[in-house]
Amino acid sequence: MKLNELIKGLNYLKITKDTDIEIKNLTINSKAVTPFDLFICITGKSTDGHNFYKEALFNGAKALVVEKELDTEICQIVVKDSREAMNILSETFFDYPSKKLKMIGITGTNGKTTTSYMIKSILDTAGKKTGIIGTLGIYYSNKQIAPELTTPDPICLNKTLADMVDSGVEYVVMEVSAHAIFYNKIGNIKFEIGIFTNLTQDHLDFFKTIDKYREAKASFFNKKHIKSAVMNFDDLSSQYICEKCDVPYISYGLKNPSDVFAIDIEQTIGGCSFVINLLDDIKEIKMRLLGEFNVSNALAAATACKLIGIETDTIAEGILNLKKVDGRLEYAGNFNGGDIFVDFAHTPDGLKKILESLRALNPTKLICLFGCGGNRDKLKRPIMGEIVGQNADFSIVTSDNPRYEDPLDIISDIEIGLRKVTKKYVTVQDRISAIDYAIKLLTQGDILVISGKGGENYQEIMGIKHTYNDNAVINEILYKLK
Repeated sequence: MKLNELIKGLNYLKITKDTDIEIKNLTINSKAVTPFDLFICITGKSTDGHNFYKEALFNGAKALVVEKELDTEICQIVVKDSREAMNILSETFFDYPSKKLKMIGITGTNGKTTTSYMIKSILDTAGKKTGIIGTLGIYYSNKQIAPELTTPDPICLNKTLADMVDSGVEYVVMEVSAHAIFYNKIGNIKFEIGIFTNLTQDHLDFFKTIDKYREAKASFFNKKHIKSAVMNFDDLSSQYICEKCDVPYISYGLKNPSDVFAIDIEQTIGGCSFVINLLDDIKEIKMRLLGEFNVSNALAAATACKLIGIETDTIAEGILNLKKVDGRLEYAGNFNGGDIFVDFAHTPDGLKKILESLRALNPTKLICLFGCGGNRDKLKRPIMGEIVGQNADFSIVTSDNPRYEDPLDIISDIEIGLRKVTKKYVTVQDRISAIDYAIKLLTQGDILVISGKGGENYQEIMGIKHTYNDNAVINEILYKLK
């Protein structure tokens, strides 16, 4: 595409050279630049793309998008906000792919991934060709792209959406993170429906206060981004968001009066059943997923699908068809008569709901293995420790993704909360050794939940992502024990 065509929708301040240039790709990574690329200099919290323009030029960049004019003879497009420019350029370069798709966006602290997979299962059951973008990666038309960010950066996002269009995808279900909203990674994408699952303490290392975190989520719910909303009325933040929301919304909930709700919830080790009132359609729903919180996720998925015209019977069938979501209260095996689950819960509220759901199954003993991520919200560590101490019969504290922190320092922060309520815990720094120890504790009727990493396929230590997966470790240990 010619640069002069590419920048037509851009509100630029200055152009330094002729723009009659062929551009073959867009990038913000100077190391990934190839000949005839447009390099966009992004200003971040810790790095500044302007400092890497020489590397971009060396690798073949044909032009630059900058917020300040640089010392180079190459064509520069000077803009006020390079992030905003990246959104516009990405949409233009890939021919506005989101306009050719029906987009469903999900935001919230917990439940985004499971809700998105429920919606995809329902749409698949209805015969709709569906793509999914989120924490577990990108999936569509038998293609799989490994996860990097919950919500991809605009260039990757629009490139992916364009390929989805070419692959015949009709619907896209997408997790929308608070960071993506804050940095406006979604640009001018208009979602048919925006779903709010919940808001609890998380990401305070970035947002600093829960109010700023809530405000980021709330800013998604307006007519710039969505056409209609699906709101969880069991969450206190929904009232604040609804007051600011300028589009129609439908509510769902288990505890508060809502447009969509569930009664007669029953849980077993094999899943849940309940009766849904779906905008006055009454239907018994069965699903293979555990937990009252997953009933809430099912209500969100059902409501969204009903709003786009899916029949209630198909919704029920689609929910039943979903066998599992990787690392989301996923059954992982049995040893000595005790059951093992893997879950991604890494927030206080998420961990509490997991433990409450498993407690409802009346285990002989409930054991929780968990840790906390390094270089993230430190305030939640003792809170999570106290929650586990209150809700589990015994716990093992171990490493999660320590990143650049000393794992023992993270464990010590967790212990502050644990010691307030219990002495029934041990610390085992090495995660594999901790899982081996936990499994060997199991006796008849026990439940062990291994929490924090879920379906992740790595453990991040000192900037290196080492190959690692909880399920794989469990399988290897069980193989040796049996």
